[in-house]
Amino acid sequence: MPDDASPPTPPPGLHRHAGDGWVACEDHRHWGLFGAAGLLVARRDASGDVRDVVLQHRALWSDLGGTWGIPGGALAPGEEPLAGALREALEEAAVHPADVRVVGTSTLQHPAWRYTTVVAEEAPGATVRPAPADPESLEVRWVSLDELATLPLLPAFADALPRLLSLLDHGAAAARDEPPGSAAG
Repeated sequence: MPDDASPPTPPPGLHRHAGDGWVACEDHRHWGLFGAAGLLVARRDASGDVRDVVLQHRALWSDLGGTWGIPGGALAPGEEPLAGALREALEEAAVHPADVRVVGTSTLQHPAWRYTTVVAEEAPGATVRPAPADPESLEVRWVSLDELATLPLLPAFADALPRLLSLLDHGAAAARDEPPGSAAG
């Protein structure tokens, strides 16, 4: 976002904690005074291949509104990225932490800010039912991998997507090597 542009303003009442706010970083502004985190959740088909991911169609008033990305947002003071990503996914997309199995993380580091993507999949026996849970989403749903190319993705998410999907591939391989009843992540 150029320095002369006004940052988007959340609707009244959406400021949730002391981490909500803009950080200046070189020629960008980033949301999250203590960094930010989001959750990428995948669903596999019967053969074990990733079939769908949960995506959020961002509210028009938000930064880069109208694009698709993952549920996420500012970390609270002292909050770890994993906890923040799970909290944000519950607040924004009704994704319950007990319904996912974490397989890895990926961090985008800037000089004054960082964003951590927590990569997960539906936990064995669980069913993730994503839905808009607050005004930050126009829509939240499962999106097939084939459909991703047809959506206007948040640019940073689009750039990171190949790396994030490879973490899911790695997570599937690790899960196959685990003894029954154990959980990775």
